[in-house]
Amino acid sequence: MAKALAEGSKAPAFTLPLDNGSTLKLKDLEGQKLVLYFYPKDDTSGCTKEAIAFSEDIAKFKRANARIVGVSRDTVAKHQKFKEKHGLKVDLGADETGAVTEKYGVWVEKSMYGRKFMGIERATFLIDEKGVIRKIWRKVKVAGHADEVLAAVKAL
Repeated sequence: MAKALAEGSKAPAFTLPLDNGSTLKLKDLEGQKLVLYFYPKDDTSGCTKEAIAFSEDIAKFKRANARIVGVSRDTVAKHQKFKEKHGLKVDLGADETGAVTEKYGVWVEKSMYGRKFMGIERATFLIDEKGVIRKIWRKVKVAGHADEVLAAVKAL
């Protein structure tokens, strides 16, 4: 696993295919804030609630010069269906190889009903206009998270 990232460190570079067919590179976002949130799986209860909460506040994030990108290991096609089904307005990045989840240290061992397995830890990274991580939320609880992130974006 990658070295744990810390607030104040440079965000690891990445390239991700997005649900709209384009490709996003961190370096293309210079001059803009980025809310990069990692979630386990499309169309599951918590992940859907989180994506809807960020989507509902998309205009507020845009006014604060911030882009929101959700990342999971689902395919672009699965992201497209998820986005369409729930009317999501956030960009969704497909990290099928796991390279980005590894770089950001969110590919972790999890446990459910006594069974251990590898999966994505729900986490959010607020990256400033210069590519520096300003805030990290780990083991995110969905309720109220989008509001907390928006407050942090506005405070930058």
